Amino acid sequence: GMVSNWTKIPPPLFKKVVLVLIDALRDDFVFGSKGKQYMPYTTQVVEKGTSYSFIAEAKPPTVTMPRIKALMTGGIPGFIDVIVNLNSPALLDDNLIWQAKTAGKRIIFYGDDTWVKLFPKHFVEYDGTTSFFVSDFTEVDDNVTRHLDRVLKREDWDFLILHYLGLDHIGHMTGPNSPLVGPKLREMDNILKKIHISLLSKEEASLPNLLVVCGDHGMSETGSHGGSSAGEVHTPLLFISSAFEKRSGPLAQPELVQQTDLASTLAVGLGLPISRNSVGNLILPVVGGKTMREQLRFVHLNGFQLSRLLQENTPAYEKDPGYEHFKIAEKSHGNWIKLYLEGNNSEVLLNLGKKVLKQYLEALKTLSSSLSKQVAQYDIYSMMVGTVIIMEVLMLLLLSIPKALSSQAEFEVPLSPPLFSLLFYLMCLMLCAVHVIVCTSAESLCYFCSMSWLTAVGVMMLISALMCGILSAIVKIFENSRLSLKNTVVSGSSWSEIDVLILAGTSGHVLSLGASSFIEEEHQTWYFLINTLCLALCQELCRNNFLVKECDSQHNTTMKQNFDSIKETSECRNIDIPAAGNSKLGKATSSPEFMKGSDKWISLASPWIILICCRLLRSLNQTGIQWAHRPDFGHWLTSSEHKSELSFLTAVSLLMIFFLVQRRCSLVSKIAMALGLLGVYSYRAAIGNVIFPWQHDSKDISK
Repeated sequence: GMVSNWTKIPPPLFKKVVLVLIDALRDDFVFGSKGKQYMPYTTQVVEKGTSYSFIAEAKPPTVTMPRIKALMTGGIPGFIDVIVNLNSPALLDDNLIWQAKTAGKRIIFYGDDTWVKLFPKHFVEYDGTTSFFVSDFTEVDDNVTRHLDRVLKREDWDFLILHYLGLDHIGHMTGPNSPLVGPKLREMDNILKKIHISLLSKEEASLPNLLVVCGDHGMSETGSHGGSSAGEVHTPLLFISSAFEKRSGPLAQPELVQQTDLASTLAVGLGLPISRNSVGNLILPVVGGKTMREQLRFVHLNGFQLSRLLQENTPAYEKDPGYEHFKIAEKSHGNWIKLYLEGNNSEVLLNLGKKVLKQYLEALKTLSSSLSKQVAQYDIYSMMVGTVIIMEVLMLLLLSIPKALSSQAEFEVPLSPPLFSLLFYLMCLMLCAVHVIVCTSAESLCYFCSMSWLTAVGVMMLISALMCGILSAIVKIFENSRLSLKNTVVSGSSWSEIDVLILAGTSGHVLSLGASSFIEEEHQTWYFLINTLCLALCQELCRNNFLVKECDSQHNTTMKQNFDSIKETSECRNIDIPAAGNSKLGKATSSPEFMKGSDKWISLASPWIILICCRLLRSLNQTGIQWAHRPDFGHWLTSSEHKSELSFLTAVSLLMIFFLVQRRCSLVSKIAMALGLLGVYSYRAAIGNVIFPWQHDSKDISK
């Protein structure tokens, strides 16, 4: 009856849709000062044209493949997609591309070949470009643009997708404040102008066309992406069509929407079902020009899809606030339909429609929030159990490395003693008790808790056995080392304090990268470790050059006194003992191997010189997310006005490297090193970073 017609897919709102995705397009590149300077046509359309502008918020991880998934499915990908991003498999989830192909839409794609891997056999025509040659700023975009003139004249397509990578490559190589960003934005502005004018010229009276401009993610102040800083998660989202009302007043701050909202909005615009697992909301202004009945139908479709997804993933879905709000809005919608069918066109009907629309939007927002939280929930208990097993196996492998690298190449893990020990059974009982407590108190479904109790007990026994095996192996290693120390006449540690410091520092630095904040700020860890290592080296050198020398001189005096007493005794017994000065013992004790003269003072001064240089470099070069945008000596050198100073500094540095290293090299090595350093300078000159002495202008050498 009437209710069944509510969920019927409405006809499309647009004849042709062009999606232009500019990789790493930040919101301030369009809405900020750079947009006004380098993208004048886009700025004019945004401020005075028939368009709607939004800031789309992307969820971490902000890398390309998960963002394409979010744009086309409306779902929230997980962090595992960061790894899969390197070799994207075909997307099996319900998505906008599959729905369009099923509905007979003809889709053409040009750009990043990640789309071709995610959606194989979905495009009637495509040309993929690789994203791994980050030094390519030009050809990677020219290979997309070269198809535009031909494809815009044709009528045999419904959905055109363009993915430009050049801006992302510039960000990775030189950062968002690079002088290369402006020309690239101007190039993108000219492309958008060409597409928009072509779409307007081919429009029919029945259905308008739609141009969508967006970014998959932004970029940080260092030009990278993947994290959750504002520059990385905020991207522009523009809808440009003659179906929208022309703007008259000044442009306000663009409204913040979720990146997942695009899938639902495009599905309605193309007359397609909303993707099954989408958590996005319909962006209402895009359909705001339609009648109230059509608007209510669109938001009801979105709410029906979200409530169905909630039912599939939540046992107690009826108690969810979003579901309750949706049912209330649906009931009010039914009352509005009755009034509408009775022919009531008064102001009361319009006000009631606005009220129902507001109820639907609140329900959509609550439903989307509930579903997003569920997607972000991970099975922590099962993950911890798997991590413990992996770490135990890794620990056994680490304990076996010394034996595996020795000449005997054997390692014995004593299993029978720990398996029959009291510790093993106590650990099994304790782990089983923890398992019962976690599984009986867990509110959400847990994979490990869903296993049979026999399997769970087997896993607990495995964890206990591995732990007991590790403890037994450690005890055996300590016993063997104690025996070897007793059998040695002079015992001493083979690991110095510096060795321990370097090992601990390296391990600590590796562990610090487990935190997302340290990935972009790891230089802070390096600063601390270098300072600590320099101070430790200074202390070690002072001890070796002063304290050890004093102790050794006392030892020599004692040895000389003992030697004289032995000589006196031997004279009484007529035993011929050579003079101390000529004996090997005398030579060994009277000429210790100490660093003397200038070499000693150079070694003592080296750590302090390194500390001073490190502190100088810290003040001259700003790094990290928080301070990279601030002007420093590095920005001053890399600016086009100071290319000659950078060239001189580069040449001097390369010459110093050559003169410092060539003293211990053969003639062939010297020639090879000189050619290699000359090649480094020539490459930098070829890409325009430095200039040759005879090159007086600032033009780059042709590649």
